[in-house]
Amino acid sequence: MADPSSYRPRPGEIPDSPGVYRFRDEHRRVIYVGKAKSLRQRLANYFQDLAHLHPRTRTMVTTAASVEWTVVSTEVEALQLEYSWIKEYDPRFNVKYRDDKSYPYLAVTMNEEFPRVQVMRGQKKKGVRYFGPYGHAWAIRDTVDLLLRVFPVRTCSAGVFKNAARTGRPCLLGYIGKCSAPCVGRITPDDHWDLADEFCDFMAGRTGTYLRRLERQMAEAAEDMEYERAARLRDDIGALKKAMEKSAVVLADATDADLIAVAEDELEAAVQIFHVRGGRVRGQRGWVTDKVEEITTGALVEHALQQLYGEERGDAVPKEVLVPALPDPVEPVQQWLAERRGSGVSLRIPQRGDKKALMETVQRNAQQALVLHKTKRASDLTTRSRALEEIAEALDLDSAPLRIECYDISHLQGDDVVASMVVFEDGLARKSEYRRFQIKGFEGQDDVRSMHEVITRRFRRYLAEKEKTGEWADGEALTDDARHPNGDAALDGDAAAPDAAASDDGAARTGGRGLTDGQELTDGPALKDDDGRPKRFAYPPQLVVVDGGQPQVAAAQRALDELGIDDIAVCGLAKRLEEVWLPREDDPVVLPRTSEGLYLLQRVRDEAHRFAITYQRAKRAKRFRAGPLDDVPGLGETRKQALIKHFGSVKKLRSATIDQICEVPGIGRKTAETVAVALARATPAAPAVNTATGEIMDDDDGAPETTADAPGEPVSAGTPDERRGQER
Repeated sequence: MADPSSYRPRPGEIPDSPGVYRFRDEHRRVIYVGKAKSLRQRLANYFQDLAHLHPRTRTMVTTAASVEWTVVSTEVEALQLEYSWIKEYDPRFNVKYRDDKSYPYLAVTMNEEFPRVQVMRGQKKKGVRYFGPYGHAWAIRDTVDLLLRVFPVRTCSAGVFKNAARTGRPCLLGYIGKCSAPCVGRITPDDHWDLADEFCDFMAGRTGTYLRRLERQMAEAAEDMEYERAARLRDDIGALKKAMEKSAVVLADATDADLIAVAEDELEAAVQIFHVRGGRVRGQRGWVTDKVEEITTGALVEHALQQLYGEERGDAVPKEVLVPALPDPVEPVQQWLAERRGSGVSLRIPQRGDKKALMETVQRNAQQALVLHKTKRASDLTTRSRALEEIAEALDLDSAPLRIECYDISHLQGDDVVASMVVFEDGLARKSEYRRFQIKGFEGQDDVRSMHEVITRRFRRYLAEKEKTGEWADGEALTDDARHPNGDAALDGDAAAPDAAASDDGAARTGGRGLTDGQELTDGPALKDDDGRPKRFAYPPQLVVVDGGQPQVAAAQRALDELGIDDIAVCGLAKRLEEVWLPREDDPVVLPRTSEGLYLLQRVRDEAHRFAITYQRAKRAKRFRAGPLDDVPGLGETRKQALIKHFGSVKKLRSATIDQICEVPGIGRKTAETVAVALARATPAAPAVNTATGEIMDDDDGAPETTADAPGEPVSAGTPDERRGQER
């Protein structure tokens, strides 16, 4: 525990101006980020008598080892910088709202030639108009199904659209009048875009215009005795009104507003947001957070506004935001919202009328969400605690294993051998910490040797991180065995970005819905880089579980012994009888079938197996899709696609001359010669056959070619059950 006076800045050193400050711990990890109108006055509050500080604030200042600050010119800049740093460093003591699910949106891809209506989740994309969020995806589909009678916009995927354009036949929706069939030219691109724009206007709340127009057209059709057309228009009006009934009017005058309510106690807070567009509730979402610092309701609202609108622009920020308490000061937040919208934003507390009544409804939802969260957490926590205690007792551990890592090996008859590492903390999956490995130390099938390699690589990296941060006990350094052959600290098992290629050692991470690499652990001191960003593989488990029996357990224990690690327990879970094996034990530990501890170990093992076999199948599929252009040095994906697009297929490219290849933009003569040589050496594969129809698939149809170095997947290798049995 650090003494705040040991790193307190000297009098007069802190400027009396707006800025953002960061507290760091002894390992240079950023543990708290804050902003202030006056840095001198705000930071002085942290260095008063510890007895006068809130318990959580006292914990923060005693955990910290230094403080630094950045001066800005305005409070709005301080707000923006605070949001950026909280997102970048993920500080341990800052308020972070947790969303328990990914909410679905109704999205219209206005950035495409033929806009498409679909359900979307996750990060928003530029050029796409979003409506929602909705509580359930089926609610979106019901609404869209009703509106397609009036606005027959495209809803099909790119593959279905291209296939219909190629065959000249629209899909079923085109035949029944729920799609204008732009794929076969029934409507021009401009007319279809206008149709999608009208769909967006209706969803945005501008409904009266279309209803009045349809009613007028229905009356004109009836006067002209076009009764069938009048009946269709009558049904269209009914469909629109039914869609509108799904979201009742709650505010008059077509109000656009977001209502935010907060329910809190001493430890946690729940936030509920209602999105009102055109006077109707168009979406709802909720968050929960732990109160890890002394914080007011206004500050909770400010953090909610940052999370809600931090990535939004334009109309996504409404004209009016109603809150239960105003941030202090309110002017910078209001100006920040106005800059993101591009026009003025009213941030206020409703005092009377319909808005106050609706705010009370949102508040009740927030209170109910907090109660439900506490009930679920208490129930889950009790069960998970019992499971961890049972594991600790069965394995004779000193304490409950709060972090468990499980490893599994997967291959198909000795090919594409890979391994997985999954992490469970407090009995819950920590997907942002998952890792996967390629086995590169040897060829062939040997699960025991593969397990030894993976455990060695993972904990070699852990020792290297300990050495870097100075946490290595007694000043010891890595042994020669724990280094790469080139003498540098081993980087085995380091993680790559989700969509990046695997690193040289073959490890890659899963990509956890936008989580940053190595996001800080919530229940332990995950090490971070010198600039405060999280590191990888720096946090050790209390228990290592391997998928297998006595041989795999012995291999894992031998790897730890060779690295000099003696404070991590190892066990294995054998599938046949669900026996738990321990190192240097001849007999397994048998847990009762009703044991919560056994159930947790099974979930951990099954998750590792799922993750490993998913990666192994992806690698195999990628190898089967490989073509002769993949081996051309210096030819990236962009130029490869340019070549295929220019010539139409690899078959036509193979017959092209060097001068013809040089005509492709971005392809020089040297590259063209390399491509021609590579294609000349590659052996054309036999034509692919559609086993269902017997049709021969030509290269011109876009089927990928295979070579002798990259054979295609066999048409049949036994029944599906037999093939699954060959996978490990």
